Amino acid sequence: MIQHFQFQPMYKEQRLPGWTFSFYFKQNRYEGNYLPDGKIEWTSAAPPEDSVQTLSSQIHDLMLYHVYDKQ
Repeated sequence: MIQHFQFQPMYKEQRLPGWTFSFYFKQNRYEGNYLPDGKIEWTSAAPPEDSVQTLSSQIHDLMLYHVYDKQ
């Protein structure tokens, strides 16, 4: 489960070209970029391969809730 999820626009006062995010998973911190098309670019070491798909889905859901549903 993702803990302490945070995000912010890549550039002040702009929603595009995407957002940076960070969170903790199994006591490890992960960081990445969330692009407008839903693609995730990891800027830290990527999570374990067996967790990437689940975490990507959770990140996508969080971004939909916090960014896109707030428009």
